[in-house]
Amino acid sequence: MRNIDSLKKTREFDRVYKVRCSVANRFLVMYQAEGTGKLGIVVSKKVGNSVVRHRLTRLIREAYRLNREIIPEDRDIIIVAREAAKEQGFTVIEQSFLELLERHAFKSKELK
Repeated sequence: MRNIDSLKKTREFDRVYKVRCSVANRFLVMYQAEGTGKLGIVVSKKVGNSVVRHRLTRLIREAYRLNREIIPEDRDIIIVAREAAKEQGFTVIEQSFLELLERHAFKSKELK
């Protein structure tokens, strides 16, 4: 199994943010741009302590890993966790992630 490639540098994050293509729901915000197929996860200190933040990061990364085949390989994605996500389990986070993917696909079809 291949590891998940991550966005690490500030300029990589800034490039995705600059495209301004985002969708959101109650738990997550997703930014998307053409790129090399990397994932960036942002969980603010406002969400909780380090245990809570790392737990959310693991849940989001697992949702991405399990659904990687439906994500275009040429897309860089940034997921920002909202404070409401800290109380949720994996199934809710995964459903939220899938909803955002579906909405992004619809939005990108509208733009073409």
